Amino acid sequence: MTAGRMGDHIGRVLDNRYRLVSSIGAGASGQVFLADDIRLRRRVAVKLLHEALATDSMFLRRFESEARLVGGLNHPHIMAVHDWGQDQVPYLVTEYLSGGSLRSMLDNGERLSPSQALVIGLEAARALDHAHRRGLVHRDIKPDNLLFDEDGRVRIADFGLARALAEASVTEPDGAFVGTARYASPEQAIGETLTTASDIYSLALVLGEAIEGNLPFDADTSLGTLMARTATDYEPGSAVGPLINALRAAGQIDPGDRPDADGFALALMATADALPRPEPLPLVGADNLDGHYGQSGDLTELGAGAVSANEPTPTKDEVTFLTDESQLTRKEQKVLARRAEIAERNERFSAIERGDIKRRRWPWAVVVLLLIGGAVAGGILLNDASQVTTNAMPNVVNQPANALDGQVEAFGWTVRIEESRQPETTAGTILSQDPSPGTQLENGAEVTIKVSLGEPLATVPTDLVGRQLQEVELLLQASDLTLGDIARQFDENAPVDQVLLVEDTLPQLNNGTAISVVVSDGPAPRNVPDGLVGADFETAKALLEAQRLVATQDETFDPNIPEGIVLSASHQPGTELAVGDTVELLVSLGREPIVVPDVEKLDLADAQELLEDAGFVVIEVEGPPGNPVLTTDPPAGAERFRGDEVTIFMEGIAEAGEGV
Repeated sequence: MTAGRMGDHIGRVLDNRYRLVSSIGAGASGQVFLADDIRLRRRVAVKLLHEALATDSMFLRRFESEARLVGGLNHPHIMAVHDWGQDQVPYLVTEYLSGGSLRSMLDNGERLSPSQALVIGLEAARALDHAHRRGLVHRDIKPDNLLFDEDGRVRIADFGLARALAEASVTEPDGAFVGTARYASPEQAIGETLTTASDIYSLALVLGEAIEGNLPFDADTSLGTLMARTATDYEPGSAVGPLINALRAAGQIDPGDRPDADGFALALMATADALPRPEPLPLVGADNLDGHYGQSGDLTELGAGAVSANEPTPTKDEVTFLTDESQLTRKEQKVLARRAEIAERNERFSAIERGDIKRRRWPWAVVVLLLIGGAVAGGILLNDASQVTTNAMPNVVNQPANALDGQVEAFGWTVRIEESRQPETTAGTILSQDPSPGTQLENGAEVTIKVSLGEPLATVPTDLVGRQLQEVELLLQASDLTLGDIARQFDENAPVDQVLLVEDTLPQLNNGTAISVVVSDGPAPRNVPDGLVGADFETAKALLEAQRLVATQDETFDPNIPEGIVLSASHQPGTELAVGDTVELLVSLGREPIVVPDVEKLDLADAQELLEDAGFVVIEVEGPPGNPVLTTDPPAGAERFRGDEVTIFMEGIAEAGEGV
């Protein structure tokens, strides 16, 4: 979408709650705006996704599912997801971060020192560890998705969005795949199933680029970039300094050879003693992408071992930064605790020493003047305090959450909102208030209200997979949930209507939430194989059984086809049948046998006619032809085949033979 069209959204209010104030930027998945949350009176960031995604039902289901999962993450280095919805287009509401992204920093010509990269990498690794332990893989770690708050603390953005977009049928804008390809893991390049190790590989590439100024394996084409990293491990350059071993381990081709997120964080932290304290980050603010926020950089610096007399004294916060999440071994905790003690002591002594110097430098006359001025100012303030204006606290219970907006604007009251779920309450309604109605409050006072999030959540059954669809629907109804979309797919081992998969859900959901499932349609249809006719029965039977079809046999005589050969099948090759269906095979018994008729006592002509009518060929007559028939060879009653030869023996054959 063009910048002009982005400007068209300014002032728009999504779902009567989020007013778009200004554009922050655009990316592969959509546009990002600074917005006002009208209900909670806070600034947020709103990402409007592409318009084409609004009609993609597969994406919308996955988007909602992923948003629920990510909304459940609670970590200081993962961008908080406040809300999601659809107002003409899908949108995502997150916390607003004013420090810009690592991408904007790099595009502004800045490069990180190894110390700065260590801090960012450690924060990102801890965030990934938090998500990975909950079964979430980011899939798209890149500088664009590493954002900073005003103090330079990193947040990982777009958790879950990459997976939802991967299942969308819409084509993303040019360059979207390129961005992913530049930081894709080797297994991602060849289409294998992604694990948490893929995120670690991508993070290693991001940190290497941030230090060295160029991306490893960067080729002229996306395909070239992908293929390059499937051939060799990532080898960082010398510019990364002590981080080289940690980045090298994370950049192995084989996912099994990489550390997990927790291991990568520890590997980074092990380099701290070899690095100086980091300088503040050269932030490029989200609301001023053309400028630098050098003075609002990361004030949290990493301790660098022993403090020398020529270096600034580290503070207690600086040396204890790495212990934020208790991810250290006992030995590491003791070392850092000792550093903290030293830093705190030095800081205390420095403060005392500075205080002494200042006291020595101030003339007594100035001190007296200040004391006099302070007394006068104090008297004025006390007089003003006696004139404080108060206003009565109204009764706002059972009213909307914004019921105090008028008092906030008129009296400057600060409203602190607590949220909870209560039976038979409506979301957004005030449940209780503190102070009570009628209490006189000064201007600027704080008021606490408890706002309903709706009725208590329904617990999602955990044993739905493997049950029949009808049973699953009853279980969901019993849990105050409903059956949502039903997708069907063939399964070789599951009977028809057996539930194969339940869409990703949180353990608890709003009452009435629809749960989508994937259901078995049974085994896929089978095609009758070619090659049955003309094969022997056992071969044809094996061909059918390989398709999970059943062969039956019928037999018939055939003068031209050998015994045991299939003459025909009840279904033509390519015919679709269900698993277990029967195919009848007609099998040849070969030539049909016939019985030699009894022609004894008949004259020669009659005997010959009878034999030939039966299908035999008379080839010879032995004995006087005028006498009656004595016997035949083969004899009467013997079974032979049509066309076989017969010899007739006449009575008197012995006497005739003797006369010869």
